Amino acid sequence: MHAWLCTNPTGVEALQWTELPTPNPKAGEVLVQIKAASLNFPDLLIVQNKYQIKPPLPFVPGSEYAGEVVAVGDGVKHLQVGQRVACLSGTGGFGTHTLAPAALCMPLPPAFSFVDAAAFIMIYATSFHALMDRAQLKAGETVLVLGAAGGVGTAAIQIAKAAGARVIAAASSDEKCALCSSIGADATINYSRDNLRDAIKSLTEGKGPDVIYDPVGGDFAEPAFRSIAWRGRYLVVGFASGPIPALPFNLALLKGASIVGVFWGDFAKREPQANAAMMAELAQWYAQGKIKPVIDRTMPMSELPAAYAHMGSRGVMGKLVLVNE
Repeated sequence: MHAWLCTNPTGVEALQWTELPTPNPKAGEVLVQIKAASLNFPDLLIVQNKYQIKPPLPFVPGSEYAGEVVAVGDGVKHLQVGQRVACLSGTGGFGTHTLAPAALCMPLPPAFSFVDAAAFIMIYATSFHALMDRAQLKAGETVLVLGAAGGVGTAAIQIAKAAGARVIAAASSDEKCALCSSIGADATINYSRDNLRDAIKSLTEGKGPDVIYDPVGGDFAEPAFRSIAWRGRYLVVGFASGPIPALPFNLALLKGASIVGVFWGDFAKREPQANAAMMAELAQWYAQGKIKPVIDRTMPMSELPAAYAHMGSRGVMGKLVLVNE
């Protein structure tokens, strides 16, 4: 097998395409021949030693992937050789093969493409857990999605629309706003040009959004929170812009608003039955055509450094997927 090996987490340039012995699965594991793997923001942080999880060295990055089971370890009953699966295991995806915990593998129906499957779990699980569980989103409410053209942002638009909400998508260019409109956003804000607070006020007739979905953090968090509706829920999803914002607590008091943390990874570990039920519902939504990952582009696995560079330029709309030919 071959994989992009990180021996020293100083950045993308330290990754080496390396030939390694193909491992045998231990109890509870399966060996997956990787067909496609998506590039997520944590995959950048982890090779820079900036992610909250620091795997022992050396490691293969690539948190999310899809492929075919080629060997099964002891005690694995629900997966067989030849089965198509998607997995989000945190590492291992940027290669030709990887060992995956069988419990984390999502069996795929035949019509689920490997590219879509590799781009599915993280963004839809995060966005569904955020909007439907943490925010208790109801039909008819208004959702503001920040960073709306990214992976989790596009998933949030689709899930909020499927739940019957009105969606305002905020993004950094007209091109990104057009993408958001094409997947169902009712209105858009280009926050590199428009004043965010003024635009929110105009689009909500002064009421503000009931739910704010924020995977970006940084400078837009406070003006967005100042615009929230009475009893609004502000979802803290991530900090893709870098800086972690500090929100004045008096704003929560004055608006009767909630600041709600979203950590899907820990939810999946602490509440596995609830997470399994959620994933089953999401698979049904995919089959029904309610949700479908927005794929910015696919690139050969050998071009991983160029894929990282494209993601770092903030030019990605939706998800970027690496494929093994």
